[in-house]
Amino acid sequence: MKKAIIATAILALFISCAGTNSATVAVGESKTKVLKILGSPVRTLDNKQNGEILVYADQVFVNEDSQAKRSNYWRYNYVYVNKEGKVTSTRQEKQNYPPQAIDSVRMESMNLLTVK
Repeated sequence: MKKAIIATAILALFISCAGTNSATVAVGESKTKVLKILGSPVRTLDNKQNGEILVYADQVFVNEDSQAKRSNYWRYNYVYVNKEGKVTSTRQEKQNYPPQAIDSVRMESMNLLTVK
């Protein structure tokens, strides 16, 4: 019985750490460490003269059943890296569009490419 409880707890720990956005990075971390923690980003955007934005995305499924899976939203994690290769800030959001639809021109007009 104890082994079953321990095995279940370990399995739950692995599942909770499986998503890209479950890990976090701190301001000041190096880009190399970010890539080790989060892996390769799904997109990289130019951040004008300030550096780049690493975009991580997880597709979140709700209403899973045996016949079909329906995607309800995408969970994004934006990591802003300056020219020196250090994280200056991070931002998370939920959206209905996939990473391929991220429009850097639109983000620039909304001042989302500039770290504040």
